[in-house]
Amino acid sequence: MPHEAGVKQVLLSAIDPAGFLPRVGDYFRFNGSLTTPACTEGIRWVVIKEPLTVSKEQVQAFQAVMHGTNNRPVQAVNARPVLR
Repeated sequence: MPHEAGVKQVLLSAIDPAGFLPRVGDYFRFNGSLTTPACTEGIRWVVIKEPLTVSKEQVQAFQAVMHGTNNRPVQAVNARPVLR
């Protein structure tokens, strides 16, 4: 991870994003909005049921580059159905 925002790095090998996901593909789906400004609505969220974890050190490194968190507070579900 870069130590500064906006720094580009060349990857030395290909990365398969599917390798970061659990083998079981169960998920929840719901309509919502982006979590960062402009908080655009009309976004379809797909949330994997099996939680993935990161270390405390990884979170701290991300927050150091971003200078804090980069999301708004969790919003109420309101009338949005959560589908399985």
